[in-house]
Amino acid sequence: MACMKLGSKTDAFQRQGQAWFCTTGLPSDVVVEVGEMSFHLHKFPLLSRSGVMERLIAEASDEEEKCSICLPDIPGGAKTFELVAKFCYGVKLELTASNVVYLRCAAEHLEMTEEYGESNLIVQTETFLNQVVLRNWKDSLRALQTCDDIISYADELNITKRCIESLAMKASTDPNLFGWPMMEHGGPMQSPGGSVLWNGISTGAKPKNTSSDWWYEDASNLSLPLYKRLISVMESRGIRQEIIAGSLTFYAKRYLPGLYRRQGANDSNSSTCLAPVASGAPLSEEDQKILLEEIDRLLPIQKGLVPTKFLFGLLRTAMILRASPSCISNFEKRIGLQLDKATLEDLLMPNFSYSMETLYNVDCVQRILEHFLAMDQITGGASPCSADDGQIIGSPSLTPITMVAKLIDGYLAEVAPDVNLKLPKFQALAASVPDYARPLDDGLYRAIDIYLKSHPWLSESDREQLCRLMDCQKLSLEACTHAAQNERLPLRIVVQVLFFEQLQLRTSIAGCFLVSDNLDGSRQLRSGFTGSTEGGWASAVRENQVLKVGMDNMRMRVSELEKECSNMRQEIEKLGRVKGSSTWENVSKKFGFKLKSQMCSAQEDSVSNQKNGSGKIEKLKGKAQEKHKS
Repeated sequence: MACMKLGSKTDAFQRQGQAWFCTTGLPSDVVVEVGEMSFHLHKFPLLSRSGVMERLIAEASDEEEKCSICLPDIPGGAKTFELVAKFCYGVKLELTASNVVYLRCAAEHLEMTEEYGESNLIVQTETFLNQVVLRNWKDSLRALQTCDDIISYADELNITKRCIESLAMKASTDPNLFGWPMMEHGGPMQSPGGSVLWNGISTGAKPKNTSSDWWYEDASNLSLPLYKRLISVMESRGIRQEIIAGSLTFYAKRYLPGLYRRQGANDSNSSTCLAPVASGAPLSEEDQKILLEEIDRLLPIQKGLVPTKFLFGLLRTAMILRASPSCISNFEKRIGLQLDKATLEDLLMPNFSYSMETLYNVDCVQRILEHFLAMDQITGGASPCSADDGQIIGSPSLTPITMVAKLIDGYLAEVAPDVNLKLPKFQALAASVPDYARPLDDGLYRAIDIYLKSHPWLSESDREQLCRLMDCQKLSLEACTHAAQNERLPLRIVVQVLFFEQLQLRTSIAGCFLVSDNLDGSRQLRSGFTGSTEGGWASAVRENQVLKVGMDNMRMRVSELEKECSNMRQEIEKLGRVKGSSTWENVSKKFGFKLKSQMCSAQEDSVSNQKNGSGKIEKLKGKAQEKHKS
């Protein structure tokens, strides 16, 4: 830390308890009271340097021979007045970044101008402040920290503003552009070759590369009011928003210990420079709440400025500290902008409300999802898939909306076991995700199944209403197989699942026959050009065997489905005997399909197509033999 020496005399002050005495050999004729400390001094050195002391001594001398003066409002208190007294006596002292602000304000308060002596304290402190302190980052920071204790005096003399402007200018300038010679954050100087100089001698060591976050830790040492003013000035100087957000993140992690309780110090989503910093005495809950609300005001509502995990930490802390509703809402909006970057662990926020209706805060996740969907509509987020005649068409790549849909389905599965989670709340969150966002409904089906298992008291109508959230056509074959045997699902849903599973199998069988016909046609064309006989025949036999095995497997699956439908029909007929034998026809009409006829037609189609395939293979074999004979 830089310093400037003043005075030339040896120290002539001696402390005895709560009193200071000047040991110059002459008896003191004035007592100055500063707080609990008393200074036994002489009139002439004081009145020759200070206008205020001159007037006070003149007023006090009229009353008694040994005057007594009280200075209750001197900036910096007794410790600063001790230095002022030493300056008046010409005793050696050092001006540093830690005391220059106190001395400058005290000199102004005591009117220590050039009128009362050449090179008086105001001039000396101003010179040191402008030419030394404000040119160095560390000294400017230290001087600014001392402004906290005497902020009104420092603001009046514009010292606080000058320190902040100096820091903002240095933070907004790339240190690598300063050139040689330069001081790197108060560190060693560099030679033209780039090595570090120590006492003018090259050490051969290379300086560390600087980055835009080099000032984060230093700025976090400031109190919140001064830090706010520094950030505001930096923003006005055009420092990038992501750099400002990084500093706010560092500051919050230092003073809000609850932010990193659920995340390790080596979190992969955050930079190492944002690791929590050990600080002094922790803030009270009220001070943490004030800090949190100030960070909300300073942090821009912009996507991608800070990690999503950090935003969830701010939101959880705001809920615990009972921050203002606007503060909580703003954090939810910020998370909503980048919800696709969140993880399931982030969403599992405990419910901190007094009512404790549910284990997790489902309402908060609902609001965050609404913010995301609103922004997705504004930005014109493209649908990942579209429906055409009941078939799903789309790119397999995950877009933000599909990632969020998968995330919400996973969240629904996690909160579904909560017996206090009401059906309307579960339905509202599940229905908030657009249909096009889910290429498959397997995740939603899993969540619904878990909810039904954890809420066995639901009525049949509630179960059907819940199951209508999923589209049976968008279930995979594995999900369909599970659903067809799921006793928790309503009968209507099971019948729909069986129907669409059979429809998928029929479509697959028809596709196999179409491929077989195409292979036969292309094989005939190839044989006409190449003249191949035995090779083409062997290839046709192998492909036909593969197709035959595939069709046999499908035929077995269709047979199993027929048995399941037959058993189901018997159960339905037993239930409907009171109303007569027309129960099955009514159910069939109600669902709009006839299972048995369609399954039988599927078998007939497979048999006829198999015969056509065998006939074509015989024709190919005959043509090949004739060509071989010729």
